[in-house]
Amino acid sequence: MNKYVASIQVNGTTVRTVVFADSTLHARLILEFHFGIGSVVHSPTVAEGATNDCLTLDEAVATIKPIKPLTPQQTRLDSLKRQKDVATNNLKAERDRQKVAKAKQQILSVKSQKFGA
Repeated sequence: MNKYVASIQVNGTTVRTVVFADSTLHARLILEFHFGIGSVVHSPTVAEGATNDCLTLDEAVATIKPIKPLTPQQTRLDSLKRQKDVATNNLKAERDRQKVAKAKQQILSVKSQKFGA
């Protein structure tokens, strides 16, 4: 087994960690199993020399705080808040679109009065 160093990112936090594996691919698979697919920022490389600035796999797992799942009631409220925000943004966009259309209509009417008469 070789000692590999890799950078992983979980919940926006990037951590350099050490893992013992048979190959680079095996090290990546171990890290993705623990932290999720796509969490490996830099591919594992064989550790040469001291790795004092790196965390072991167990230390890395311990430092990352799990996100507590929402209750069904909290999920419902969160969904309703997002729907409200989307509706508010759509309403603002529609009002802006109508203002622009009204302004274009006024410009066209002024042009036709000035140059048409």
